[in-house]
Amino acid sequence: MTTRAGFVALIGEPNAGKSTLLNRMVGAKVSIVTHKVQTTRARIRGVAMEGQAQLVFVDTPGIFRPRRRLDRSMVAAAWGGAADADIVVLLIEAHRGLTEGTEAILASMEERAQGARVVLAINKIDRVKAEALLALSQRLNDRFAFEETFMISAEKGYGVDDLRKWLASAVPEGPWLYPEDQIADLPMRMIAAEMTREKLTLRLHEELPYQMTVETEAWEDRKDGSARIDQVIYVMRDGHKGIVLGNKGETIKGVSVAARTEIEEFLGRKVHLFLQVKVRPGWQDEAERYSEIGLDFSDGSE
Repeated sequence: MTTRAGFVALIGEPNAGKSTLLNRMVGAKVSIVTHKVQTTRARIRGVAMEGQAQLVFVDTPGIFRPRRRLDRSMVAAAWGGAADADIVVLLIEAHRGLTEGTEAILASMEERAQGARVVLAINKIDRVKAEALLALSQRLNDRFAFEETFMISAEKGYGVDDLRKWLASAVPEGPWLYPEDQIADLPMRMIAAEMTREKLTLRLHEELPYQMTVETEAWEDRKDGSARIDQVIYVMRDGHKGIVLGNKGETIKGVSVAARTEIEEFLGRKVHLFLQVKVRPGWQDEAERYSEIGLDFSDGSE
């Protein structure tokens, strides 16, 4: 029986729904989803099976105008993911239409995604009327020669099966790239750290989430089948540490419970999670922090 396998890069502006679509395609939560923009830092790969085809999704950070070293590394990772893929899916939000940001992505794509097959997925279609959708699809296809256009709602699942089936028929013939039961190639330590970072991002507001990172410092598999996970939350300033801890430690306790529950669900076993908060003023300029979250430090240089 012929098998197929290939890499599919999901690209688009921040908050276009890439992580939601990845999680819907894979059927498990491998990429963090929050209402904050720019929450996906690493090229998280989710693996989905569709018939005899294996789809390896590269969930790239949202492409935006970078300001800091971390931003530049994230944008470089996004374009790196697109350049390495067999198929690129450009995801745009129906109600936002052809924005300045999407225009910039299309301009860059002509140069950077050469050789890949590019399809358009218009997301959040439940937010606009059919006539507006058709007009938007026409406008985007006039602007770029997309191979196919899909109308979807990643959150509600509309149109996602059609997109997955088309991708399965379009990836190259060849052996599967991962074991059939493997859904993500990120080390579990990193997935667990991302889950904790998501809970922090949801709990805290304003600028703080972009000034912190979470690392899994130690992971011990115990004889009773449970796991002890020690994580460090790095923040830039002393004041940030207080915000993360909260009044009488309430914030970090809430984050710890929420993160532990989700990690347990993901692993299917009991977890003992221990969180520490450390002030590290220059973490955004340390090469080691970048490799921990799957980014290339050198990509952030001017």
